[in-house]
Amino acid sequence: MASSRPNEQYNLAAPNSMAVRVATWQRRRMYAHFLERTQVAERDSILDIGVTSDQTYASSNYLEAWCSGKDRVTAVGIDDASFLERLYPGMRFVRANGLRLPFKDRSFDVVHSSAVLEHVGATDNQLTFVRECARVARKALFLTTPNRWFPVEFHTVLPLVHWLPKPAFRTLMRRTGREFFAEESNLNLLSRGELEALAEATAGFAFEVATVPLLGWPSNLLLIGRRLP
Repeated sequence: MASSRPNEQYNLAAPNSMAVRVATWQRRRMYAHFLERTQVAERDSILDIGVTSDQTYASSNYLEAWCSGKDRVTAVGIDDASFLERLYPGMRFVRANGLRLPFKDRSFDVVHSSAVLEHVGATDNQLTFVRECARVARKALFLTTPNRWFPVEFHTVLPLVHWLPKPAFRTLMRRTGREFFAEESNLNLLSRGELEALAEATAGFAFEVATVPLLGWPSNLLLIGRRLP
């Protein structure tokens, strides 16, 4: 049976749980990296790809909540997050898929996307997504994704099982009643090497992969790109 609430399949942790508080703290750190690493200017236009219609967690759609100058932000998502326009006057919401963005080349100064890349499907789709982000970015892009080699998998909140070969992990998800996360189209975690390979296959940008640690272990990967002259 389909979920009655948008993105409920992804929201396994309770809203006030320790896991969610830690995730919010990590998002604060990643947002600080976004501001510093992209050198986003006060009036730069920003495209945020992958906003959610779910409002269960306080740090959902964190860029929209924390960014100053709401009128320079265009938010994109596959489900209806038009409430963002009411919540943050001046912001624009466009319902669209990040694999096929309805914008011209270099339409935005900076492109941001948080924890979307692992949800777009197979490697070919992940490469398409990175290239679409690059296509519409005039100056810089900034993507975050969980590190596959962090000991706890953030979506299921299970330890170590995601270190199994991907086919074995998906089999385990099915056998334990987690069919949603067994589908590659819903969850395809990346290592640093896999993320670097996507960057190498994307032209026109100078890329770096950075990390955000948790308890000394890289928990999140950051793909930061600046357009070449």
